[in-house]
Amino acid sequence: MNKGKLYLSKSSPESVREAYSQQFQKDFSLFLKSRSQELVPGGCMILSFMGRRTSDPTTDESCYQWELLAQALMTLVSEGLVEEEKVDSFNAPYYAPCGEEIKNQVEKEGCFIIDRIEAFEIDWDGGSCDTHSQCSRGQRVAKTIRAVVESMLEAHFGRDIMDYLFIRYAEMVDDYLSNNKRKYINLVISMFRNNN
Repeated sequence: MNKGKLYLSKSSPESVREAYSQQFQKDFSLFLKSRSQELVPGGCMILSFMGRRTSDPTTDESCYQWELLAQALMTLVSEGLVEEEKVDSFNAPYYAPCGEEIKNQVEKEGCFIIDRIEAFEIDWDGGSCDTHSQCSRGQRVAKTIRAVVESMLEAHFGRDIMDYLFIRYAEMVDDYLSNNKRKYINLVISMFRNNN
């Protein structure tokens, strides 16, 4: 259904968007229930994770790094190094919610009361860099993304292509960042265990 993609994109069918949203709701609700059993009433929990500012899950701020990774994989498909069916059958187990989705799910689940939700911007490449560093911005982004997703990708696509994939990805990110200033959105949520 999400041909040539690893995650949500502007071209993803509505059914794919809905599937990701429903999976987030299910997983986050279970997470909240589980954590509520570990905290005393009134206990505080602070969460920090990737998110987005808008209700549209296909904005560049929440999914374009996945779009570029899919493009890098598709170049390996065109070179005969990866089967297209492998790309089509991989869906990243990731979802970047907006604050409103978090708020709605916390209220629906009922075990916690939100104290605060804050959004912070983080440069894709980590911001200021050491002027003596030999890494390009794209290489820094690729190293970060690789540290997070390599084990999942390796299990699905095999170990042999990982170095080549992330070299391609770094090149694409460098090209993209030469014309765009892109930031991640990090959401920080403070909440208290409901006294009920």
